[in-house]
Amino acid sequence: MTLRNAMSVDVEDWFQVQAFAGVIARGDWDNLESRVVDNTVRVLNIFSQAGVRATFFTLGWVAERHPQLIQRIVADGHELASHGFGHERVDQIGEERFRQDIRRAKAVLEDAGGAGVVGYRAPTFSISARNTPWAHQVLADEGYLYSSSVFPISHDLYGSPDAPRQPYRPSANGVVELPMTTVQMLGRNLPCSGGGWFRLVPYPVFKAGLRRANAADQRAGVFYFHPWEVDPSQPRVGNASRLSRFRHYTGLSQMASRVEQLLRDFTWGRMDQVFADAIQARTNLA
Repeated sequence: MTLRNAMSVDVEDWFQVQAFAGVIARGDWDNLESRVVDNTVRVLNIFSQAGVRATFFTLGWVAERHPQLIQRIVADGHELASHGFGHERVDQIGEERFRQDIRRAKAVLEDAGGAGVVGYRAPTFSISARNTPWAHQVLADEGYLYSSSVFPISHDLYGSPDAPRQPYRPSANGVVELPMTTVQMLGRNLPCSGGGWFRLVPYPVFKAGLRRANAADQRAGVFYFHPWEVDPSQPRVGNASRLSRFRHYTGLSQMASRVEQLLRDFTWGRMDQVFADAIQARTNLA
């Protein structure tokens, strides 16, 4: 039987990314050109043409302003999930504000989409055992069933290199964690989940990495990207750092065609369906 991987999209606009957090004020968001609807519709059309269903981890901020987009996501058969409300790092807002954020996002998303929301992904993968040990329990308290918020790599903005690389339950009563996919090489975990890494490395290298991850672990992988990544014409933020601009803009013109090729080369499904057994398990999976 062909192994099915999980396809996911983090629905946020170009000005909400962590790379620009220091140069674009949150209070200015509503005054900037929004491109999230058109870009997400383009992603939806790509999935429709490929016959793929995915999980859309969506900001409550986006759902509040564009409820028809949320309705389209659900109508197309995709899983609607939460990316929090305002794209704030979990490790910076603390336990109580985190609870308020995920509760608000869940309510807004469910109201807009008319569908239950059980999945969550933290902005910038900002959940870790060291900095947010309470997060998985809070998610369970607020009605979520799983998180896909831990990236078992070393990175300057995020990462938990010592975290399990397979589904696990950090606490007995908390939600299950579905970590981002990595490949082990020379004693290190290398990212193999999408995002900027997918745009930076040659496509055959990424394809080989995901095949290796599937074969070595005999487990489904997790892939993610953002609607703004298929939009090479988006506004440029000139006062961001050179590194931030490199990370954000490199490879945008090839991203859509790369995703289309990836959909042909692997079999894909929604997070809640691909990992149904792990999500339903009530014991510690680590």
